[in-house]
Amino acid sequence: MKFKDILAISGKPGLFIFVSQGRSGIIVEGVADKKRMAVHSTTKVSALEDIAIYTETEEVPLKEVFVKIYEKEDGKQTISHKSSNDELKSFFEEILPDYDKDRVYVSDIKKLANWYNLLIENKIFSPEMLKEEEEEKKQAEEKAESKEEKTEETKMTAEKKPATKKPAAKKTNK
Repeated sequence: MKFKDILAISGKPGLFIFVSQGRSGIIVEGVADKKRMAVHSTTKVSALEDIAIYTETEEVPLKEVFVKIYEKEDGKQTISHKSSNDELKSFFEEILPDYDKDRVYVSDIKKLANWYNLLIENKIFSPEMLKEEEEEKKQAEEKAESKEEKTEETKMTAEKKPATKKPAAKKTNK
């Protein structure tokens, strides 16, 4: 399972896993209930890989925040999303001390805690999974680079070779 295949769908609680491309959208499977459904192409869908948390200096990708929570909780579930607002805020300050308090709302922290717990409960998330993804990404990039280099070498070799002329056909007199 890749982090980019885990989706949040606007208006739907929980998380979903990308299954397939359909005619008018995508087909997803609920992480919690394992039910499949079609999601129309006009529905707002966000991959967890594309989500980031605002800090005072930069945006921190959600997967990095999940890794910090994973390390803090030793791979176990974290605070409930139903905890009080003050508990949620203090929890998140431990995880990401410089988060932007003006742009990160308690509702965002609740959603983050709920998603993290859902992924851990269903054994979908681990830092090892992210490391494997990074390795695959590096290998794909290296493969693409070597392919580009070979293409460049082929072009350069073709440019250096002189054009060969066919020998003129000999005329025979009869």
